[in-house]
Amino acid sequence: QVQVVESGGGLVQAGGSLRLSCAASGNIFSINFMGWYRQAPGKQRELVASIPRGGTTNYADSVKGRFTISRDNAKNTVYLQMNSLKPEDTAVYYCNVNIRERGQILSYSYWGQGTQVTVSS
Repeated sequence: QVQVVESGGGLVQAGGSLRLSCAASGNIFSINFMGWYRQAPGKQRELVASIPRGGTTNYADSVKGRFTISRDNAKNTVYLQMNSLKPEDTAVYYCNVNIRERGQILSYSYWGQGTQVTVSS
């Protein structure tokens, strides 16, 4: 069994900052891909940032220079530091992690429950 739990969303004024966290727990052998997606009302879910194990980070053009993704492999946790927030960043943010469980060969994708980020103008 694997659980993925997000935290850190909320309401912030434009120009402010928030830090999202996503912790995976359970029967985990390894985690490769870790990423953050977001979905605004009436829009498709989009990739915001990703960080593979030992690889380079990737960001959507709309957040480059403002958001930073990082991970703590010892804690099976991925973070998203969001600075200089804009009203258009308002969305439900989801983390996505690719986990290989102990005793398994294949890895599977898991999603967090989502956390609301609202940026007021």
